[in-house]
Amino acid sequence: MKILFVSLGCDKNLVDSEVMLGLLRDRHHVITNDEAEAEVIVVNTCSFIHDAREESIQTILEMAELKKSGQCRLLIVTGCLAEKYKDEILEELPEVDAVVGTTAYDRICDVIDRSLEGERVQSFESIDRLPLVNTRRVLTTGGYSSYLKIGEGCDKHCTYCIIPKLRGNYRSVPLENVLKDARQLAESGVTEINIVAQETTTWGKDIYGEKRLPMLLKELCKVEGIRWIRLLYCYPEEITDELIQVIKEEPKICHYLDMPIQHSSDAILKRMGRRTSRQELEDIIGKLRREIPDIALRTTLITGFPGETEEDHENLKSFVETMGFDRLGVFTYSPEEGTPAERMPDQVPEEVKEERRDELMLLQQQISAEKTEQMVGKNLDVLVEGRIPEEGIYVGRTYRDAPEVDGYIFINAEEEIISGDFVTVKVTGADEYDLTGDVIYEFTE
Repeated sequence: MKILFVSLGCDKNLVDSEVMLGLLRDRHHVITNDEAEAEVIVVNTCSFIHDAREESIQTILEMAELKKSGQCRLLIVTGCLAEKYKDEILEELPEVDAVVGTTAYDRICDVIDRSLEGERVQSFESIDRLPLVNTRRVLTTGGYSSYLKIGEGCDKHCTYCIIPKLRGNYRSVPLENVLKDARQLAESGVTEINIVAQETTTWGKDIYGEKRLPMLLKELCKVEGIRWIRLLYCYPEEITDELIQVIKEEPKICHYLDMPIQHSSDAILKRMGRRTSRQELEDIIGKLRREIPDIALRTTLITGFPGETEEDHENLKSFVETMGFDRLGVFTYSPEEGTPAERMPDQVPEEVKEERRDELMLLQQQISAEKTEQMVGKNLDVLVEGRIPEEGIYVGRTYRDAPEVDGYIFINAEEEIISGDFVTVKVTGADEYDLTGDVIYEFTE
């Protein structure tokens, strides 16, 4: 069968999509990007916040139209939206032939076979099951940079978050499976791996009885061919001295940390069910910068959480200004059905949420401009991602930039550079988020 895959939502979801594509390839199905020729369409959905749900629903409706006008015989919905609304999807969308839960994506080939026989399939497993498959993923991220998922689910149960209900409690992917995936990525030409999970810092706790991320990182550093290892989604209260030392000492680990904190007001942090105070956040950030002076810190914030006062907002603004994060994303609070926060009093009006978000982003823009200006004159290793032909310049990322969410460096080079190459670049200019520079020499082992 010719199969079209649409993957929505987070990078963890993307890894699930790549696993499903690998399973389909192994079954000799043909992967296509042409909607008109697709015989099977799979939409891997997100349901984390309202906008993600709307995008998922709209995509399903668009794909459903292809069953009327194209070659499409089957429309299959997988992922978080399927997990949350399995009955509603089948009842309200007759074009959908099957729904597959978040812990049953490894059943995708069986689901297609059953659907072709005329069965309207619901494929779901225990929410705490951990699918482990023996297949090589089909990479969709360019061939030299990829995500490495080391865990599934979450134990935090923050009051605004639906993930534990959609993905279950935290389960670590066993060490041997993580290393096998990493080696296969390296064999495929990947040189940068970005470590992801709902929370990466508690890896190993369910297997070994204690957090073992430092040990995992040391093992990953031994994988030949991998040049950069980047850590995403590290909860601040779980960042240990041992982890900091591994990041500091292992040359393959980027001096970059994605550390979602959501807020700085103690009152709001408590209502969110977070496990840190403002002082504790300041302490861990201070320690990271003392131990690793060139570390780039990224975080995410939520504005307009129920009960957030103007005083809480001013607290957050002062925190952002004081901490001077290198990278920052701000989201307005989205009430999610079935979460404690949805039922909390003192819901904040949407326009207030947006005003507060815009204030924070304007403040961060100024901070970011100062941070990028400090890079001018420095020499940085850069992973080249492509070329802008009409301008004759190349585009890449430094260790300070995670794929898709951070900035770029635009590079002038006298000789041709291949995407995926590492080059050393002298930074010559900066704006609020991006850098420009000139190649000094191509990196050689």
